[in-house]
Amino acid sequence: MSSKLKVAGWVALGAVAGALTTMQLQANARSSLSPLPLDEMQQLAAVFGLVKAEYVEPVDEKKLINDAIGGMVSGLDPHSQFFDKKSFKEFREGTSGKFVGVGIEIGMEDGLVKIVSPIEGSPAFRAGLKSGDLISKIDDTAVRGLSIDQAVKKMRGEPATKVSLTIYRKSENRSFPVTITREEIKVQSVRAKVVEPGYAWLRVSQFQDRTVDDFAKKLEEIYKQEPHLKGLVLDLRNDPGGLLDGAVAISAAFLPKDVEVVSTNGQIPESKASYKATPDDYRRRGGDDPLRKLPAALKSVPLVVLVNEGSASASEIVAGALQDHHRATIMGSQTFGKGSVQTVRQLGPETAIKITTARYYTPSGRSIQAKGIVPDVAVDETAEGNVFAALRTREADLEKHLNNGPEGDTEARQKAREEARAKLEAEYAKRAEPPKPLPEFGSAEDFPLVQALNKLKGQPVIASKAALERKAEAKRAE
Repeated sequence: MSSKLKVAGWVALGAVAGALTTMQLQANARSSLSPLPLDEMQQLAAVFGLVKAEYVEPVDEKKLINDAIGGMVSGLDPHSQFFDKKSFKEFREGTSGKFVGVGIEIGMEDGLVKIVSPIEGSPAFRAGLKSGDLISKIDDTAVRGLSIDQAVKKMRGEPATKVSLTIYRKSENRSFPVTITREEIKVQSVRAKVVEPGYAWLRVSQFQDRTVDDFAKKLEEIYKQEPHLKGLVLDLRNDPGGLLDGAVAISAAFLPKDVEVVSTNGQIPESKASYKATPDDYRRRGGDDPLRKLPAALKSVPLVVLVNEGSASASEIVAGALQDHHRATIMGSQTFGKGSVQTVRQLGPETAIKITTARYYTPSGRSIQAKGIVPDVAVDETAEGNVFAALRTREADLEKHLNNGPEGDTEARQKAREEARAKLEAEYAKRAEPPKPLPEFGSAEDFPLVQALNKLKGQPVIASKAALERKAEAKRAE
């Protein structure tokens, strides 16, 4: 190393070492935990200095630090994460239920983006886009080959900017361009309808800031239409979770007052808590009880909860609480198994970390981490069986997932899943056409919903043809 490079390296090393000394003092002041390992911290500073001084191209110091933080946090488990400016903005949009875009709920079909539903009042809604429309091009970029996340990012942007979409409408067998001006969109995380006289369907797609208010509003509308409701289907399929207070509130809407909904346990005192079906445990600070106007009949109306492999975290809290208190029949397939709590700690105005701080437990003491909620009645995705279940990933399949006591032979389970996936792909390869997409949730062709309504009406239910993979944990892990 030249003397100039040596000087640069040691200056950088000194700067990082100084910062680490400050971190050491702050850590000792804030915590009674063991002090930082100085030898390893000096190695980190040395590596920073070497990369800064000797890498083939100049490297931004902030990027190096951010990458180091990101690697430290992501190495813990699949759900801990460092947020830089861009990802923190996206995370806040996801939990607030607001973002800047065109206003459509989407899926994928034949490699194209399929519009599941335009959000009422959004630019896409006003432009006349319809459920079932396919987006083949976003501006000058062909959609085929993009992931759904990549397509979403291209459609989002700054307020008042324009995006051009090329639409293929199957029903009319034509393609046409639409130019839409982006604006702030409020996501509708709750949908509901009366599916037939006396029976209603209510879907929660994610637990966001506005979910509980929207949930209460939709239920009030249902009861105005059906004052003597005979049965309700709460649909939590593919609900990835979200805010804990939302899960507590929606559980409380159906449960007796003050019964436990969920408890948490972790290393720090704040992570040891019990949340009950009471307004004090779910309403926002200084706010009114969003459930105060709901009819008393909701506490006893016959209830079925639909779940699947995509039901995770907060949706599993709801399903577990209603199952343990024998308040609902859980139907569908074994859930994802994300039984951990993440806390967001802001590092600066535009950066933060999301770190796992606790495991959560159902009222009977079950930890569902890496195990999931086993439904009371297993139901397939379609009348022909499960179409895509073998292709879905669960918590136990994620690298570095938190263990939940002995998990059995994970290699054998992974091998079995790979064999099932290979068998499914081989079956599809023999067919002249790819498998049809699953019907839209809540539609007349929605097989699990039909079975849930049969259950509520006391009619025969077509149970799953496949055995459940794992048994849920029956006792609290210590």
